[in-house]
Amino acid sequence: MKFLILSDIHGDLENLDKLDSQFKEADLVLFGGDFAKFEHLDTAKPVLQKLLSKHENIFSVLGNCDSPDFLTEIEAADISVEGTLAFYEGLAIAGSGGGTKFTGTTPFEREEDEIISDYDVVESSSEECADENGHWSNLILIMHNPPKETECDKLPNGLHVGSEKLRTYIEKRSPFLVVTGHIHESSGITKMGETTVINPGSLAEGKYGWVEAEKKPDGKWTVTKSELCCLSHA
Repeated sequence: MKFLILSDIHGDLENLDKLDSQFKEADLVLFGGDFAKFEHLDTAKPVLQKLLSKHENIFSVLGNCDSPDFLTEIEAADISVEGTLAFYEGLAIAGSGGGTKFTGTTPFEREEDEIISDYDVVESSSEECADENGHWSNLILIMHNPPKETECDKLPNGLHVGSEKLRTYIEKRSPFLVVTGHIHESSGITKMGETTVINPGSLAEGKYGWVEAEKKPDGKWTVTKSELCCLSHA
């Protein structure tokens, strides 16, 4: 299975058009949120429309720069996994949108407990889907806000600004893949046990990610390739 990993598009339609070959090759598109440009909520819908024209299998959450009301738009487009659980070819995909409270200048900032609550649907399904250790071998989590103390949540000054509770949740459920974003300066890939965490960086800056995974004979999914990519002009 091949995944095109996107986050923080911020209204940049031009860079979306430069990924046509990647869209064609990918089986799924996983988007970590921020359709809209900062303080320009009207730029979100054109990005949604462009994404829908590029691929049939998109799974997405909102970012902190998106209006919470825009959730109805991505739900209507049937690409939202925020607060829900979607299934595709044996994969289970759940999502959590928005960012933790920080500056107060963006429209979708939330308490950590609110962000974690989006995964209640995973908890309610864990008895049937998790192994004896509580781990989900086929689970993908999309979270706009990165987990703490990884290569994906670090500011240029070295300060880690991710969510401790999201990190704890990842350790609890052990998804094989986590897609995040939000911190543009911290595009990176981290391993947390058997979990691959990827922040592709901002597509508005020409950055994206690519992941490949396969189902092993024992039924567990595993990432076989993960890389950070950049458009040639960026």
